[in-house]
Amino acid sequence: MSSDLSDYKIIKEGEAEILMHAKNEVFYNKTQVNNRDISIAVLRTFISKRKQEHEAYLSKRTKGAQKASENGDSSELVKEEVPDTTAQEYHKSNGECEVEEEISPEERCSTVEEGSVKVTEECSTAEGHTNLSEGKGKRELKPPRVLEALSASGLRSLRYAREVEGIGQVIAVDNDKASVEACRRNIKFNGSVAASKVESHLDDARVYMLTHPKEFDVVDLDPYGSPSVFLDSAVQSTVDGGMLMCTATDMAVLCGGNGEVCYSKYGSYPLRGKYCHEMALRIVLACIESHANRYKRYIVPVLSVQMDFYLRVFVRIYTSASAMKNTPLKLSYVYQCTGCDSFHLQPIGRTISKNTSVRYLPGFGPVVPQECSDCGKKFNMGGPIWSAPIHDQEWVAAILADVKYMKDRYPAYDRISAVLTTISEELPDVPLFLSLHNLCATLKCTSPSAIIFRSAVINAGYRISGTHVNPLGLKSDAPMDVIWDIMRCWVKNHPVKPQPADQPGSIILAKEPALQANFARAVASLSKAQAKKVARFLPNPERHWGPKLRAGRQITSKHVSLLGPDAINGALNQEDDEEPKK
Repeated sequence: MSSDLSDYKIIKEGEAEILMHAKNEVFYNKTQVNNRDISIAVLRTFISKRKQEHEAYLSKRTKGAQKASENGDSSELVKEEVPDTTAQEYHKSNGECEVEEEISPEERCSTVEEGSVKVTEECSTAEGHTNLSEGKGKRELKPPRVLEALSASGLRSLRYAREVEGIGQVIAVDNDKASVEACRRNIKFNGSVAASKVESHLDDARVYMLTHPKEFDVVDLDPYGSPSVFLDSAVQSTVDGGMLMCTATDMAVLCGGNGEVCYSKYGSYPLRGKYCHEMALRIVLACIESHANRYKRYIVPVLSVQMDFYLRVFVRIYTSASAMKNTPLKLSYVYQCTGCDSFHLQPIGRTISKNTSVRYLPGFGPVVPQECSDCGKKFNMGGPIWSAPIHDQEWVAAILADVKYMKDRYPAYDRISAVLTTISEELPDVPLFLSLHNLCATLKCTSPSAIIFRSAVINAGYRISGTHVNPLGLKSDAPMDVIWDIMRCWVKNHPVKPQPADQPGSIILAKEPALQANFARAVASLSKAQAKKVARFLPNPERHWGPKLRAGRQITSKHVSLLGPDAINGALNQEDDEEPKK
């Protein structure tokens, strides 16, 4: 390999190093460093949470066994104290526990290593039998197995193996021979730790995942384009309580550029509003949920991020035929007015509770009249989208704390900490958002500052926050008629020029506001991060920051907008040098 090193360039990211050939043979995207860093942060938190869930399960089981032994009838009461739901919780935290194993008294008294923590199991052999409180079901939590379904150079897998403590085996799969060769070369180049943990396989990712059902604690999908063809097999290969990490880079399709293509890939129709990037996140989540439901499974999102030119979602997958019935309550259609910024959500399902039984029924509708009550225009309908929370704020806080604690370990620390800080301040239960500039464009008026507008909403008794997707976006649980009343009151103090009577803005302003807005500055109008002047939206670190050229394509001068003039000139000069040798 040393004789060939002149043909390669060494790229270091985090603690991993890879060899990249001078030609564009294997795809490597420098701009995805944000993606890889945030994935490592989530993976560290997942390992920590998984261990906590396992310990909580053992504690609950121990208490149940102790109560049973105190009452003298262990066989019956253990079942009462530790119901099936507890077993299900353990399946969630550790998918290896499909079948209980018989454990001998000697094994029960042994010291078991859980990751880096040793747990000594106490044992009581009074009257010739083992104490039930430390008995069956107390078993070792195995290190998580990770599958990178589309590995390319293997950089992501190598970073997982070298940087994440407590990780088990990492399987890197690709169906391109050049990529697998590069991955194996990089595994050797990264030394014994990488060689002992990372395996590279030449295989179709879909076939590999289908032939390894419920085997991986973490499945990572980062395709070049749409992940839709991999989702069905990915949800089947993830253990109960495991994590699915999924990237989508086809933002033009997801944001409404080709609505019919989006529907064919994801089963949802996008709308081209200012909230289109958040809607893209919710479309992908609804699609993953749809695939999971086919196997009596459902998802719980822990973090959903849209940044740069892609989106990235992190969801946990559980199996439960009864919990799966709640899916229609988490999905909604979106009605977007064609004249103004008013939008409304139509839930697909609803429930009626009577005593202890729950009935699932279709949602009430329609939520909107034929014409918009604000401006009189028609509605476009999009969706269905995921309308439940797209983040778990407890997870976000834990991930952000880990990132700040280990800031030197993250090459893209500034960017990912800014994004996570903004996400931590989002309203979790408010789907989509408004754009203050769009509201003002509809009315043809000057824009109030974000602080003034936030204060008016808060003083009216509603909540409001920013969004990580758009610096100008505002999430609020205030209904649209309240939003327009606030804008009418603003325009009364800041008059606009007369507009044609049939314009949406003229129709909205013709109505008298039912609510008298109070623009006095509210204490909560600034978020904690804003008050402390913490950066939340950072510029790109360099010019031409975006998706790079797909592997195998020849670099030419037309790619200057993707790679930059320096990269193009370097590639062309190299080709000129190679010609005389030939």
